[in-house]
Amino acid sequence: MADRKEEKFRKIRKNHTGLSIVFLILFAIIAHILLLLLTVAFFLHIIDSKLEGEYQTVRYMARLYESIVVNNSDEDSKASAYRLLDEEGGDYFITDRTGAILHSRGENTCKMDMGTMEFPGVSKDLIIYPDSKNGFLMPDGEGGLTLEIPDLKIWLGLAGRDFVRIMGEDWQRIFGVRNEETLEELAAEKANMDLPFWVGTEMLEGNSRLISKAVLHINSRDLLLLLVFFFSVGLVIFVITVVMIVTMISGVVRRHKLTSIFLTDDVTGSHNWMWFLIRGGILMKRFRNSGKSFAVIDLVMVNYRNFCVCHSIAEGEALLREVDRLTNENLGRKELCAHYASANFVMLLEFRSEEILNRRLEELTGILDGIDLSHRLNFHIGVDIIRPQNRRNRKNGPVDLELSYNNACAARATLAGRDDSGIAYFNESLVEEQRWRDIVQEHQQQALDNEEFQVYYQPKYDPRTERLKGAEALIRWVSPEFGFISPGKFIPIFEKNGFITHIDHYMIAHVARDQRRWLDAGFRCVPVSVNVSRAHFIESDLAEQVRDMVDAAGTPHEYIEIELTESAFFDDKAAMISTIGKLKSYGFEVSMDDFGAGYSSLNSLKDMPLDVLKLDAEFFRSENSGDERAKIVVSEAVRLAKQLNMRTVAEGVEARDQVDFLAEQGCDMIQGFIFDKPMPGNEFVMRMQSDNKKEVEDADQRTSISDPEGTGDVPEDVQSENGDPAEHNQ
Repeated sequence: MADRKEEKFRKIRKNHTGLSIVFLILFAIIAHILLLLLTVAFFLHIIDSKLEGEYQTVRYMARLYESIVVNNSDEDSKASAYRLLDEEGGDYFITDRTGAILHSRGENTCKMDMGTMEFPGVSKDLIIYPDSKNGFLMPDGEGGLTLEIPDLKIWLGLAGRDFVRIMGEDWQRIFGVRNEETLEELAAEKANMDLPFWVGTEMLEGNSRLISKAVLHINSRDLLLLLVFFFSVGLVIFVITVVMIVTMISGVVRRHKLTSIFLTDDVTGSHNWMWFLIRGGILMKRFRNSGKSFAVIDLVMVNYRNFCVCHSIAEGEALLREVDRLTNENLGRKELCAHYASANFVMLLEFRSEEILNRRLEELTGILDGIDLSHRLNFHIGVDIIRPQNRRNRKNGPVDLELSYNNACAARATLAGRDDSGIAYFNESLVEEQRWRDIVQEHQQQALDNEEFQVYYQPKYDPRTERLKGAEALIRWVSPEFGFISPGKFIPIFEKNGFITHIDHYMIAHVARDQRRWLDAGFRCVPVSVNVSRAHFIESDLAEQVRDMVDAAGTPHEYIEIELTESAFFDDKAAMISTIGKLKSYGFEVSMDDFGAGYSSLNSLKDMPLDVLKLDAEFFRSENSGDERAKIVVSEAVRLAKQLNMRTVAEGVEARDQVDFLAEQGCDMIQGFIFDKPMPGNEFVMRMQSDNKKEVEDADQRTSISDPEGTGDVPEDVQSENGDPAEHNQ
C-alpha cells in the first residue's frame, strides 16, 4: 500500500524541469538558426534587388552592341558601338569566341574564374567573375554568390573603415534628429559599401561576350533595415524564450507548493502521514541503513478528546502543535515524526539497544506530560521494532511502514484503560492474537452452520433450600479443528465484528428448543436466561425477533429470560426502555447482568422496568468476600431490589460463608462454583432429574408429617408451599 501511494505521489511530483531545459536549449538553437537563415534570406533579397539593376545595365549594353554590329558589321560600326558603350560609363571588355579581348574600357580587374548564377525572371544563368582586386564576392558553384570572408575582412579593414565611421555618424544623427530635419535629407549623405564583381553575357549567338564590372551597392539604410529585421525577429524569439523560462520556473514553483501542501498536516503545519511514508521509505531503502535497527512509534495523547470538550478544538490543536514541536526537537537528524490523525503521531527512531530506546521514550513522555501543568496530559506509546535480520528476511522487499505502524498501534491498544502514561512493545503474542482473530472470523459462519457452538447451562440455586431455581445459558465452541474453545477467546471478537447478533439468535433458538424437549419429557423446567448483546438493541424489532424464535419452538415465554449487560443501558435509553416493555408484554422476564460493574447502575434501575438483578461477581471475589464495606453494598442492593419488586441473583459465589450471608440477606438465587459449574445439556438434565426427585421426596415427607393416618387430606398451607408439579409441565 505504501509503495503504491509513493508511486502515485512521484507521478504527481514528477519534475520535468530537465526535459524543459533540454527543450528550451533546442528551441534556442533552432530559433537562432532560424534567425540567421531569415536574416541571410532577407539579405539575399536585398542583394537580388540590387543585382537586378546591374544585370539590366549589362543586358542593355549587350543589346545596344548587337543592334549596331548585326546591322553594320564593318569596323566603323563597331567603333561607333564601342563609343556608345564607353559613354555608358563603367569598366567592361568584349572578347571573341577564343577569349581574346576585342575592346576594353577602364581597369580590367576581372579574375577569369567563371561561374554561373541563377537569377529570378531570367531564362538563362548569369556568368559571374570575381574581382581580382577585391575578390570577396564570387560564385559559389551552386547558382549563387558567396563571400570570401578573409578577403572581406581585409577590405573592411582598409576601404570599409570610412564607411563604418560615416554610417555611425549618420545613425547618431538619425537618433538625434531635430524636428526641422528629415530622414530624406540625411539619406543623400549615406555612405556606401561597394562589393565589386564582373558579369558576362553572350552576344552574337555566342561569337563574342560582353563582361562588365558590376558593383553591389549596400548603403547604411540597407544595413539599418537589415539590423531592424534582425533585431525584430530576435526580439520575438527573446520574448518567447523569456515566456518559456518564466512558465517553466512558475511550473516548478507551483509543483513545489502543491507538493508542500500535499505533505503538510493541516493541524500542526508540519509533516503528515504521507510525508512519513515517503521519507521513511526512502530512509529504509538506503544501503547504509541496512544494518541499523529502527523503531516505528505510535504516540497518542490519551485525554485529547476530553481536553477539547472542556476547552475548545482550537486550544486542542494548539496543544497538538506544541506536541509536534517538542517531539521534533528531540529527534536525530535522520529520524522522522509526523501527525497521523486526531491525537496520534507516528515516529521513526534509530536505536542501538531497547534499553536506550525505552529510556529515551520515557524521557519524551516526561517532557510531553509537562506541556500544560494545569492539566493532566498522559501519553501512550506503542513500539514496533525493525531489526536488520527482520528486514533481510522479508520476502516482499523493503519494510512496510504501514504494517509496522499498525503493529505499533496494536501494541499501544494494550494500554487502553490506563490513565497514566505508558509504553508497550509489539511482540509475537500480539501477532498470535491477530492470527487467531483472523482464524475466528474465517471459521465463524461455518461453525454456526455446522452447529459447532454448544449450549452449556449453569444452574441457579435457592441459597436457603439449595433447590434448583433457574439457569443461565452459556456458549462453548467445540471445533473439530481447534477443539474446545472457551468463550473468552471468541466472544470479544464477535462483539467487535458484529457476528454476536447471529450468536444471540442461535442461543435463543437452541434454548427454546431444549426447553420444549424437556417439557415434553415431563421435567419440572426452570427459567433459563439468555444473554442478548448490546449491539442487538439497535434493532427496533428485537422483541419481535425473540418472540418469533421462541414461538417457533413452541416454548412458553415464562421459561425464557432475556439477560442484558449493564453497559447496554448506556446506549439509546429510549430504545432500550421500549424494547424491555415489549418483551415484558410478550411474557418474557428481563434481567440486568453485572450490576455494580458500571457507574450508572442506580440510574438504570430508576428507569428500566426489570425483573431480575444479577450482582456482579466482583463483589464475591475471595479478597473482597470478608470486606465489611462489600457486605454492606450487597445487602443494600438486595434490599433495594426487593423494594423495586425485583429478584436478585448473586454470580461468582465460591465459598460457603458467602452462601450463608446471602441467604440471611434474602438473596433469591446463587450462581457459582459452590454449587455447579457450567455443564452440557445432558448433564443439566441429570440435575433437573435429581432436583425433581428431591422435590418429590420432600413432598412425600411433608405429606407423611401432615397426614400420618394416610387419609390423603393435606392441609392447604402445605399444598400451596409445594405447588402443583403439573403446573410446571405446561
